Amino acid sequence: MSDGTDSASVASPCTSVCIIDPVTGLCGGCFRTLEEISGWIDFSATEKRTVIAALDARRSNFGAAIEARLEDRAER
Repeated sequence: MSDGTDSASVASPCTSVCIIDPVTGLCGGCFRTLEEISGWIDFSATEKRTVIAALDARRSNFGAAIEARLEDRAER
């Protein structure tokens, strides 16, 4: 999909900490889904920016999900 801009100019959010959380389906390093990670090279600049815009919220939600699981385990 071409949107008239160079998709290569949008940097990947990859941090080289590739651990997919089985509950959330998100990478614990960059907070993308497997589909987003594998499709990144083919995404348009607009698609890449859309993913990047969602990462802060995912990071917050991911942290809350991990904390909830740890609390649940501690109660057992």
